[in-house]
Amino acid sequence: MLNPNRERLVLPAFVTTVLIGGTNFVAVKFSNSELPPFWGAALRFSSASVILFLIIFARRLDLPRGRALTGAAIYGFLSFGLSYAFAYYALVSLTAGFAAVVLGLVPLATLFLARAHKQEKISFRGLVGGLAALVGTAVIYNEQLGLVENVLPLLALIGAVTCIAETNVVLKAFPRTNPYSTNAVAMLIGSAILFALSAASGEAFSIPSNLSTIIAVSYLVVVGSVVLFLLFLFVISRWTASSTSYQLVLNPLVTVLEASFLRGEVVTTVFIAGSALVLLGVYFGALSSRRTRGPAQLAGAPREIRQIL
Repeated sequence: MLNPNRERLVLPAFVTTVLIGGTNFVAVKFSNSELPPFWGAALRFSSASVILFLIIFARRLDLPRGRALTGAAIYGFLSFGLSYAFAYYALVSLTAGFAAVVLGLVPLATLFLARAHKQEKISFRGLVGGLAALVGTAVIYNEQLGLVENVLPLLALIGAVTCIAETNVVLKAFPRTNPYSTNAVAMLIGSAILFALSAASGEAFSIPSNLSTIIAVSYLVVVGSVVLFLLFLFVISRWTASSTSYQLVLNPLVTVLEASFLRGEVVTTVFIAGSALVLLGVYFGALSSRRTRGPAQLAGAPREIRQIL
């Protein structure tokens, strides 16, 4: 049976994921300034996995088994392994703002992948909202769109978009035990992939020494990983995959505002106009028709998630 109090927390949880996700772009840039990209990502998710396993043992929670374990493994491979390998690599040379533009394609990619998996139909509202949000994001970063000289980081971001979108869809197809166990196992698998990539590329396994890097990595481990992905699973268990992915469209707004505060960048009228278009697209395509959730709308969420969250 659905808990009305829990349902009222879904939108605040979604907003929080947007704030944390937007901050993560800036934090990763600080991490990449000292740590090699694959090693930095591996250090982040292995540390977050340890924290989650400690919580699991303290609360005596069950670990995924059977199909739930398969789903967690695929989740870890796609989300924490491949997508973050692509994203960290791209953010070495690209700005956080430009990365946010390309990652704004996730809602549209999710729509088509969800349709390919026969989970959702490509609705008019979803398509128009996604296109409007994408155009608004492109307007905000129009000056940066011409800065890409090396095609490899751009291709890496497109790879990250595909992996994130597929992750959103896959999570709806497998049962899960609880968000702590799902994320702990997934992050452990993802960090193993990242460690392997780091070793294969000859990166130095170093510990951050600069204060800014230490703060950034600590934030990415605790808030940007543990808290963020627990909230992500909470939201996606109640919203559709395509609706949940709209957080990637709002993230750039947070990133630019924080860059303005930390680096003194000016917020222009172009940013204000683009922001308005992004928010309108997100509201029209993802939020306006999902203020309340009913049992039928939660059919894709596993029973274990509905009981625990």
